[in-house]
Amino acid sequence: MARDYYEVLGVSKDSDPKEIKKAYRKKAMQYHPDRNPDDPEAEGKFKEASEAYDVLSDDQKRRIYDAHGHAGLQGRGFDPNFTDLGDIASAFGDMFGDLFGFGRGGGGGRRGQRGGRRGADIEVQLTLDFMEAAHGVEPELDITRRVLCEGCDGGGLKEGRSPKTCSTCAGRGEVIQAQGFLRVRTHCPACHGRGQSIAREDRCETCNGEGRTREKGKVRVKVPAGIDHGQTLRVAGKGEAGDPGAPSGHLHVLILVREHEVFKRQGANTFVSIDVPYPVMVLGGSITVPTVHGEEHLEIPSGTASGKVFTLQGKGLERVNGRGPRGDHAVQAVVEVPKKVSGELEDLIRSQAELQGGGVQEKGFWKKLFG
Repeated sequence: MARDYYEVLGVSKDSDPKEIKKAYRKKAMQYHPDRNPDDPEAEGKFKEASEAYDVLSDDQKRRIYDAHGHAGLQGRGFDPNFTDLGDIASAFGDMFGDLFGFGRGGGGGRRGQRGGRRGADIEVQLTLDFMEAAHGVEPELDITRRVLCEGCDGGGLKEGRSPKTCSTCAGRGEVIQAQGFLRVRTHCPACHGRGQSIAREDRCETCNGEGRTREKGKVRVKVPAGIDHGQTLRVAGKGEAGDPGAPSGHLHVLILVREHEVFKRQGANTFVSIDVPYPVMVLGGSITVPTVHGEEHLEIPSGTASGKVFTLQGKGLERVNGRGPRGDHAVQAVVEVPKKVSGELEDLIRSQAELQGGGVQEKGFWKKLFG
């Protein structure tokens, strides 16, 4: 069942035409499909608001509606039910020109009246050190992108000139191509869906009628702590400029993270392997271990086997955008084997081996073997 048109626009029944128009402009700005791509609910509300405005902005339709409601309109042949967005654009094209910047030489045809095409997305790569990814950074990236031409405001026209209706699509912005029994509707190849074309002599000299120019600039990107190799960040609206009145594309930043010489990671968890002196592994003791957040003390119990893994909870990496608790830090304790030992230490080790009944290489064996 259709909703009350006054309720749809959020106005009272005694509102004047100026108030009704203002209310519709607000709804159109909020729910226009070009501002809410791939959102059927927003498109439905946009159509609903347009139907309400179509009735309440017309004195005759409004009188009938006030007296007899929706049934009264249908009984007198007034059907405000818009099924096509192009019909809405055709009905209220002048208002959309005010709302979304059409009529400056960049619009025309169905797509032009709806605000034109959104700007293209840009993808770049950003390489970070391991610790930069762990703690987050805010670098400035050098980006080259197309922006609206300042000389013509994106319309592609010299001042005072007007575009011509595209002769290929007759201003519709679309053409139908027949392939056997199949008929395919596509964007007009001559005007790229705008429905209008610009004569050579009318083109803006700055952009040659393109409506855009290439610009080099810097974009600051906030990289959250805990970002991982291969993840992508989206910076909204920092891609290439769209048609006049249409939103810009997005900037997508692919993150590449260099490996660390000490730390390894798996998701938000980190891992490190530490050489621990043999006496500490046998008798127990306290050691200092590195984490991505600084040094921590770790108690080694007596009789710890080489390769034992200890877990420091919450000492790993942040989860991107704070989704869950910080990861853990795993420490693998490995017996430290000295490459060189003094004579006194060697004697002590041999004495221990004899006590344990372990066979060790005879002292000076290799010297005797090779003379």
